[in-house]
Amino acid sequence: MIHKEQYISIKKDLLATKTILVAVSKLQTIEKIKALYDLGERNFGENYVQELCTKQEQLKELNINWHFIGHLQRNKVKYIAPFVHLIQSVDSLKLLKEINKEAQKNKRIINCLLQIYIAKEESKFGLDEVELTEIINEVNQGYLNNIKISGLMGMASFSDNLAIVEQEFKYLKSIFDQFSNFEILSMGMSGDYELAIRCGSNMVRLGSSIFGARN
Repeated sequence: MIHKEQYISIKKDLLATKTILVAVSKLQTIEKIKALYDLGERNFGENYVQELCTKQEQLKELNINWHFIGHLQRNKVKYIAPFVHLIQSVDSLKLLKEINKEAQKNKRIINCLLQIYIAKEESKFGLDEVELTEIINEVNQGYLNNIKISGLMGMASFSDNLAIVEQEFKYLKSIFDQFSNFEILSMGMSGDYELAIRCGSNMVRLGSSIFGARN
C-alpha cells in the first residue's frame, strides 16, 4: 500500500513552503490512487497517454487534476485534451500548436509548462534557451488562444552528485526568473525534491516516496 505516514509528513512540509505536490501514479494501481485521494490528494501525474486515459475513465467520478508529465507525441494530444489539467512536458512549438488545436475543439484553455533541457543525459527531452525564446515570441503574437503557458518544467540528471543536480536546478530557476508572468516552476522528484525546493521549485513530482515501488 501507499506510505501513508510519509505522505502526510511530506505534504505538511510542502504546505509550509507553499509547494504543490503532484503524485506520480505511473504504473500504480487504481486502489493506491484512491487511497491517496482519500487522504486529500488531488494532483496526479501520468507518463503514458493510454494509461492516463484508462485511469481517468475509471476514476472520472473523482475530482482529480490529471497532469501529463511524460514525453507527449502530437498524434496523442487529442486523447487527453478533453480533461487534462496541466501538460508539463511541452518541448516543441509544433506540440504546443497541436495542444492549442485540440483545446479549441474541446472549447477549453489547457495549461502548459514548457520543458527545459537541463540534464547531462541525452535521453531527456526539452527546449534550449533559443527554442524557448522562439516559442515565447510565437505565443506573444496572440493567436494561440486556447493554451496558457503557466511556467517551466525540468528534469535533472539522474545522479548521486547533488552538486550537479543543484547546478541544473539553479540554471532552470534563472530562466524562470526572466518571466514575471510565469507561476509554476516544476522541478524535483522523490530523490531530490528538497534540494529543488531550496533552489526555487514550487511544484514537485513525487512517486516512489509516497506510493512505494512500482508494480
